[in-house]
Amino acid sequence: MKKENKQKQIIFSSEKNLKVILKKHSGRDSSGTISMRHQGGRQKRYYRIIDFKRDKRNIEGKVERIEYDPNRNVEVALVTYSDGEKRYILRPKDLNVGAIITASENAEIRSGNALVLKNIPIGIQVHNIELYPGHEGQMMRSAGTYAVVIAKEDKYVQLKLASGEVRRFFANCFATIGQLGNIEHKDRVIGKAGRKILMGIRPTVRGTAQNPRSHPHGGGEGRSGEGMHPKTPWGLSARGTRTRKKNKWSNKFIVKRRK
Repeated sequence: MKKENKQKQIIFSSEKNLKVILKKHSGRDSSGTISMRHQGGRQKRYYRIIDFKRDKRNIEGKVERIEYDPNRNVEVALVTYSDGEKRYILRPKDLNVGAIITASENAEIRSGNALVLKNIPIGIQVHNIELYPGHEGQMMRSAGTYAVVIAKEDKYVQLKLASGEVRRFFANCFATIGQLGNIEHKDRVIGKAGRKILMGIRPTVRGTAQNPRSHPHGGGEGRSGEGMHPKTPWGLSARGTRTRKKNKWSNKFIVKRRK
């Protein structure tokens, strides 16, 4: 029995040089004041250093194992490259242990491979997409998400995002083939408040249940309503007022909005 337990421990342990202790700030900024509410103590957690950039070009890698990552809702795959280096990548749905992957401008269209958008055929699903060539992938990194290549024009490639928005990306940006795994993540049931606390998420209290000094909705005798237009604790409108700037820099890349 002892030997079996030791084997299991080896399988599920992370690579030491690819993980660091994730410091807990409990929602406080550099001055020590709370800048993000409802965050508190959580269990000790390690951060896995993920290769979002996929800059190990033209070198084949083999998937050693699939691991759970407490910092994200998608699983990660540990890849060992032919030169001996190991890296974590986000795991696509169809990527399994033993698969061979590579990152190259003209890589094969296969789940887990990374290549430039201009060389990806129309209709292919992609994730971990760069916004600028040479930067790391910044879009489509959550469990079950993907974008679809729908058109190519001059120096741009049009992608339809998970939100329904159609957006232009530079043709030389890298993206990874496939839909991200752990699709059933959205169906997960937390089950109890204690599990939420262990995740570092503290309770959220209604404004009407607070006192007047803590929230604009607070105070009043007995159970009372808001008594005003809904506000945030800082007095800003909470009725869905739009805050997007009319002339945002990214507007020129948006072909069709999600609404």
